[in-house]
This record gives sequence, structure tokens and C-alpha cells, in this order.
Amino acid sequence: MTLSPLPTLLVEPLVRNALAEDLGRAGDITTDAIVPADLRACLALNARQAGVVAGLDCAILAFRLIDPRVEVRVRRPDGSPLAPGDILAEVEGPARGLLTAERVALNFLGHLSGIASATAAITAAIRPHKARVTCTRKTMPGLRSLQKYAVRVGGGANHRFGLDDAVLIKDNHVAVAGGIRPAVERARAAVGHLVKIELEVDSLAQLDEALALEVDAVLLDNMDPATLREAVRRVDGRMITEASGRITAETAPAVAASGVDLISIGWLTHSAAVLDIGLDAV
Repeated sequence: MTLSPLPTLLVEPLVRNALAEDLGRAGDITTDAIVPADLRACLALNARQAGVVAGLDCAILAFRLIDPRVEVRVRRPDGSPLAPGDILAEVEGPARGLLTAERVALNFLGHLSGIASATAAITAAIRPHKARVTCTRKTMPGLRSLQKYAVRVGGGANHRFGLDDAVLIKDNHVAVAGGIRPAVERARAAVGHLVKIELEVDSLAQLDEALALEVDAVLLDNMDPATLREAVRRVDGRMITEASGRITAETAPAVAASGVDLISIGWLTHSAAVLDIGLDAV
């Protein structure tokens, strides 16, 4: 399946804000002092480690917002696998514009490619099983749409985009409501017929309550693989099962082998390591 890029309307304000933050009150005083205004350059975005490309549109937009005369030749679009030394794209144009936009372009590209690469690694680790990797709402402020896009680029799926997407009843909701049943019943009475209801449980006893209430999905939080297998057996296809809780590429295969439908991982968006990408002279 071809992944559609994010609409420019969503991306451009984020890139503009990042550039404005970097330019400050006087612009790039280093580049403007050193580089002649009429000098042109050709630079390449190079991968310095293996991974998956994501965020190339953000990088290109950063260059072109600084100087619309910048020309871009894309070699490896978003979703492409990378080996060290691979060229993602070449950018050519006024040298001042290329150097001024460099850091913002690389910030977006490295961060989003890091998310896509981490997602791809876990997706590959659980490939023999039906489970899909999904992100959470644990995103960096202002970057949610980009980070969730990067998860999709890496072969993962998206959880809720916000609090208004679906009902997710967590432990604190249950505590404040006075129990699982009143929490679920109040939610069902309040939302429309198209809104899904998911309930977080951390024990098989709570799962049994969820089964009696017929919620749409159940979040199996911090359960070991043996408990997850028993949970999946009890659910028996009656609702979507989602495992969560400090899952890594090393632990994900055992979690997936339990038979769960989804594996949600918060660190993909808030803590994935940046993929090392550089901008070098051609």
C-alpha cells in the first residue's frame, strides 16, 4: 500500500514555527556574514546508519521556505530502507538558504526517521504473528500528526489521535467512577453509536468484568506472556485485544505470540532514538 504524505496545510505551520524559532530576531548571522549572497551549492542528505526514511517532505519544505529557489532531487522517498552512505536527496540552490535551513531540516528528518526505523524494527520482529504495532498519545507537544505519520511509514498503525477519537477507560477513570461497570455504563450512555469503547485492565478478574460488559476493545496492561495468552483465550475473538507496558523489540515477539491483536508502544513517539542523517557537500 502506498502511504499518502501529510497535507502541506498540516506540515507547513510546524516547519515555519521551527524555522522562526531558529532564526530568532536577526536571522542566521553566521551564514550571512560568511557566505556570499550569490554563491550556489549542491548538498546531499546522507544516511549515516541503517533505518527507514520519514519526514523528507518536512526537510524539503524547510529549505524551500527559506529560499524558494532551492531545487530538490529525491533519491529515497519516505518509507525507503536505508543503508549507511545512501543518499536520500540532493538539494541545490543559494548556499545561504541551504545552510540556514540545514538544522531544522535535519531535526525533522532525523527524528521522524528514528520513529519509523524503530517501528519497522518491531514490526519485523513480530512478523510471524498477526499482531500490529501501534503508537499512543504519548507524543511531543505540537508534533503528534508528524510522529503518528512516521509510525505509519515504519509499518505501524495509529491509536487515538486525541481524546475525542474514542473512549479509553483507564485505571484512574475506574477509580473515580467507583468501578468498571459504572465507568463503562456512563461512557456508553454518553457517546454516540459510532464511538468505540476500550477498557484498560491489569488482571484476569478485571478482564472477566469487561467480557460481561461487552466493550469493543480491551487494553491488557503490563501482563506477562502467559497471562496474555490466557486473556486472549478468554476473549475468544469477542473484542479487540491490545497489549501494552514497556514493550521493546526484544520482548515484542513473546507478546505477539500470545495472540493479541495490537501491541501499543508509547516510547516510539516520545523516546525513539534519532536516525543519524547528515547534509554534506556533493
